[in-house]
Amino acid sequence: MKKTIALTHPKLQPARLVDSIKHDIKKYLNRERRKTLPQGMDYWTFDCRFGASEDVAEEIYTSEINKHIDAAVAQELPEFYVEILARACNHAPRSSTKAAADEA
Repeated sequence: MKKTIALTHPKLQPARLVDSIKHDIKKYLNRERRKTLPQGMDYWTFDCRFGASEDVAEEIYTSEINKHIDAAVAQELPEFYVEILARACNHAPRSSTKAAADEA
């Protein structure tokens, strides 16, 4: 999902618009997580970018998206850019020394 989202709407209150945006992003993340994983992969991870425009977007964690949306509203930005790309990954294998320490 690569999208520039407007924070102004002629009929909707700003708070309701922000709730709608957050809900759409949450729906997208859940839809991507439900997709079938490629052979040999363990989980879906997301590469996210956020900014006032595509040119100035910075990498963020998925858990920080709502905080950045709230910050954009507080700064009274007319729009913002969000990019969320799903990527299949494998968990890193545990080292034998760490596994032994965890069992003790």
